Amino acid sequence: MLILPVTEHENPKTANIDEVSTLDALRLINDEDKLVAEAVEKVLPQIAEATDEIVERLKNGGRLFYVGTGTSGRLGVLDASEIPPTYGVSYDLVQGVIAGGYDALYKASEASEDDRVAGAEDLKKRGLVQNDAVIGIAASGRTPYTIGAVEYARSVGCFTACIVCSPDSALENAAELAIVPIVGPEAITGSTRMKSGTATKMVLNMISTVAMIRLGYVKGNRMTNVKPSNEKLRERSLRILMAETDLDQTAAKRLLDEAGGDLRVALVMHNARVDSESARSLLQEANFVVENATRPGFQEP
Repeated sequence: MLILPVTEHENPKTANIDEVSTLDALRLINDEDKLVAEAVEKVLPQIAEATDEIVERLKNGGRLFYVGTGTSGRLGVLDASEIPPTYGVSYDLVQGVIAGGYDALYKASEASEDDRVAGAEDLKKRGLVQNDAVIGIAASGRTPYTIGAVEYARSVGCFTACIVCSPDSALENAAELAIVPIVGPEAITGSTRMKSGTATKMVLNMISTVAMIRLGYVKGNRMTNVKPSNEKLRERSLRILMAETDLDQTAAKRLLDEAGGDLRVALVMHNARVDSESARSLLQEANFVVENATRPGFQEP
């Protein structure tokens, strides 16, 4: 008898979704989506444990890799790509690795999912070392590419975790720590870009966001290390600077201009009472953590 993962089961609640009105079809999908946050809530302890392990490695020069195929791989690449502009870190710090390479972001590359060796090879190409962390992502937990990558990472000595939406999977057994939000069968059978994808996105958001908070790149709930790479982000940088320093708009804009548009530099200039060159030096010494660069006793003589 063929044993299917939960993600491949048929959902009796949506068995007639093709026969109902558009509004009722949307209601059926929405009802299923409501289950996702509850499933993620049940695995918060595992998410916290994974985050703490990852932060320790990032603090010590390690990197974080997300590995997956199809939707899972795309979600990993998406989360990784958003970290540098939001928190001002290197694009190497968090990396998304997807089967089939970046071409698979916009066109199907399903055959590459079955290549177990390719998962390990793609991590080898990234120069994986013991101090890195790897999260394998696969809704069913049985994707050979992702399993191969996680097995290789664990053999190197990396911290390994996985995000899967079906229990007792091969990927769960391969990883050191498993995060398993059970969202149940999809509204459309096997379409894991739906509830499984939403759960995965939520978990990745949590891990990367709290990791950046723990590394010191957030003050309160403000992204004090944001890279102002467009007009929206330049305006946000100005608002954050005004809120953090109590400067009016004119003074804050002048300070930001003196800092070359770099919010981090502007904050250190103001709080440590130094020029832009000294502020940059302090930030480098403090690994670009604004609060550390401006704490008493840290400043340059």
